[in-house]
Amino acid sequence: MAREIIFIVEESPEGGYEAKAVGHSVFTEAETLDELRVRIQDAVRCHFEPAEMPSLIRLHQVRDEVIAA
Repeated sequence: MAREIIFIVEESPEGGYEAKAVGHSVFTEAETLDELRVRIQDAVRCHFEPAEMPSLIRLHQVRDEVIAA
């Protein structure tokens, strides 16, 4: 059993947010961060068997910001 699974969370170019698991084929998206958290939990439950379910889900939020020089 993996202790945790890590998701990279980014703003989607089309709007909303995308989350991709590191080292696993788990991906989801949503319009808001609150909705994304729920969808990530659902995606993890669907991807793993109960005996292999991670006990923690860690979200690493990446945000690009551009400022004038």
